Amino acid sequence: MSHVPHELAEEFPNHVDRMHVLKQSDPHFARLAEQYHDINRRIHRIETDIEPASDAYQTDLRKKRLFLKDLLVTRLSSEL
Repeated sequence: MSHVPHELAEEFPNHVDRMHVLKQSDPHFARLAEQYHDINRRIHRIETDIEPASDAYQTDLRKKRLFLKDLLVTRLSSEL
């Protein structure tokens, strides 16, 4: 399996355990993390030329990924 940049564990290495707990105990957090994962994989397929896409679509996906990342980090920070 190839390396996929921007995985949540790499983005937030100090919160890996908390993310695991929240994925198990908080359905909203789990849903956000799954959406992030799906979009991140889609972006990776586009960037590696496995799946062609327009520049506008790529930009839209990156904005969605960033928005989800902001929601996730806010949730992680508020739980500390």
